[in-house]
Amino acid sequence: MQYDRPGCGLSESWPAPQDLDTDLTVLQAVVDQLDLQRFDLLGISLGAPASIAYAARFPERVDRLILYGGYADGRQIASPGVRAAMLDLIRAHWGLGSTVLADIFLPEGTTDSKALFARLQREAASDRSAVDALAQCYEIDVADLLPQVTVPTLVLHRRDDRAIPYRAGRDLAAKIPGARLVSLPGRSHFPYVGDAAAVVRAILEFLGNAPAAPPYEPAGRRPAELTARQLQVAALVAEGMTSRQIAERLGIEERSAEGHVERIRHRLGVTSRAQVAAWWARRTSDG
Repeated sequence: MQYDRPGCGLSESWPAPQDLDTDLTVLQAVVDQLDLQRFDLLGISLGAPASIAYAARFPERVDRLILYGGYADGRQIASPGVRAAMLDLIRAHWGLGSTVLADIFLPEGTTDSKALFARLQREAASDRSAVDALAQCYEIDVADLLPQVTVPTLVLHRRDDRAIPYRAGRDLAAKIPGARLVSLPGRSHFPYVGDAAAVVRAILEFLGNAPAAPPYEPAGRRPAELTARQLQVAALVAEGMTSRQIAERLGIEERSAEGHVERIRHRLGVTSRAQVAAWWARRTSDG
């Protein structure tokens, strides 16, 4: 599952400035609510330092740790001047700041996808919340906890990530005992943009626990074979494309692309695009 941090999305604001302890408190509250005794933990971007700290402090609760686009020390993200300039820009004009962040996070995205993400940022967080979250990104430091992580760990990082430098991910893998580093091509920070299938495939291979009846193949039933067009659409879903982007790529109407996606979900017996991407990753991995 995935949850919104306080002050973002559907989560209410936190009564005080947030820090690493806040992240751990919220994560533990989610774990307790779900009554999880042991679980695999995925930390993406700012979620990576919190996941590292949780795994170091509660190794008895974490089976495996996966870190994507992560870092240990916020000073690795950018120079002091750049960090100050980004915070000042968001304070002064959140609209322009959200557009700049969209360019940083989604350099390989289309104009429409960047505009959509910029709008989503503004709708999901106030300018104050955005400044606080970015400031926390820059200030957080869990480097001293890396040697204390004893659970099996996978580090995934795109070599030309424009938001979090590749060297930050490489440093994680070097300092977490026994960690495995998977270097991926691409510039976009978010895993669902670009070669999303490669990200899914690496995670599934690391987990190595494909169940006899995975979510996209219910027990006693194999998914129906997809048509040639549906296979095309499934591949584009795995690349992280929206229905509009798929329509543009294939020269069809957006509603037709949405219809293809819905029929793919029905045939595979899944409920989300992420599950379609996972199915495609396993299909291509199996040859």
